[in-house]
Amino acid sequence: MLCPLSNHLSEWFMSSASPAVSIGIDFGTSNTVVAIAADDRRVEAIRFDHGGQRHSVYVSALCFWEDRPGAGAQAEGGPWAIEQFLEGRHVYRFLQSFKTFAASSSFNTTQVFRQRYKFEDILAAFLRTLARHGGGKFGFEAANITVGRPVRFAGGNPDEALAMQRYRAAFERLGAGHARYVYEPVGAAFSFARRLERDATVLVADFGGGTSDFSVMRFSRAGGNLRAEPLGHAGIGIAGDTFDYRIVDHVVSPRLGKGSSFRSFDKVLPVPSGHYTNLARWHQLAMMKSNGDLRELRELARTALKPDLLEDFITIVDLDLGFSLYRAVSDAKVALSAQDEVDFRFKGGGVDIGAAITRKNFEAWIADDIARLGATVDKVLGEAGITAREIEKVFLTGGTSFVPAVRKLFAERFGNERLMSGDQFESIAYGLALMGHSPDPDRWAASQAKVA
Repeated sequence: MLCPLSNHLSEWFMSSASPAVSIGIDFGTSNTVVAIAADDRRVEAIRFDHGGQRHSVYVSALCFWEDRPGAGAQAEGGPWAIEQFLEGRHVYRFLQSFKTFAASSSFNTTQVFRQRYKFEDILAAFLRTLARHGGGKFGFEAANITVGRPVRFAGGNPDEALAMQRYRAAFERLGAGHARYVYEPVGAAFSFARRLERDATVLVADFGGGTSDFSVMRFSRAGGNLRAEPLGHAGIGIAGDTFDYRIVDHVVSPRLGKGSSFRSFDKVLPVPSGHYTNLARWHQLAMMKSNGDLRELRELARTALKPDLLEDFITIVDLDLGFSLYRAVSDAKVALSAQDEVDFRFKGGGVDIGAAITRKNFEAWIADDIARLGATVDKVLGEAGITAREIEKVFLTGGTSFVPAVRKLFAERFGNERLMSGDQFESIAYGLALMGHSPDPDRWAASQAKVA
């Protein structure tokens, strides 16, 4: 149960005794961002050079492979992991969105060739690739590191204590056992607060890939110093990936045989819908090759009433086309933020899926998700002990904040004039880095025990 804090936290942005460099790490379900703040409050994100371009986001993915059997596993992360996966020159094990397992007590280990990996092993391996591709611009041995964490971890029954134990174990292996952990929307609030010219009570809404987190903060100035008081926090496991899956479930899955039938002796039975849960994440499709699902799909196709649909599903799994499929889905979702209708199109390996998607239909598909987001906003207001009228500014961050139905949710509760947006990827990391220059940044991490 969340409860409002009664104590005011110390001034920030005004400490002459703070270390010269503060590092903020926003480890996300889909993307990770690292920011560095100097003691003059200049802050910038680490850039990663890949494919002739500079990126401020590092895809939260890992690819393990062996050059030859028994040679030992090598690992790559970020866009290099996706590149290795798509090239497919070696036997590999690809992991993405692994943050969703952080708080899962049912996830103990996963097999990578001949070695079993715990969650902390996976996270540590990922972080090593992050530092390596950072070009020596940051290291985990730095004295001042702040790491973001969700208000509510993903999963049906998340174990927060277990997740934080795993986080700390992973960072400790890299020499960052001293890192502090702060709610991600609080980091976004620090970034946003630089814009404030007067006292304000602010709702920060952070929409990630796996979770959406909300914090209510009270900012005030005293003697020229900015003070901050966190009033309440809440989170829910609904975010960008959920919206992507709604498109997959309504447009892609039926085209791949969901809802169709097969013949078993003298009976006509529906194709098991369980196979289509693998479409929730594109990297899960590759696992169908080894867990028996692909073999079962081939058997079903032999007696299916519409075998061509299942054959297309088989092709997508067989040729590892999941990444391209989900890129097309994500592009359609983004386009629907600006258009009333888009033409969804995926082509690959002889598979051709096309459909018109209207914003009206999309909003109908995500209506229950929007309602649950709204209930979580109401919850954080209740925990803070304030009403919507008392919120003076609403800061929205994350790509999903641009979805019209999401903005409408906040506009109806708070009014358009109070809504503000930040960089959809970098806001949290910026704030976490800046937070390290507060006079007593560890109090921000300690405060979470009082609102959790």
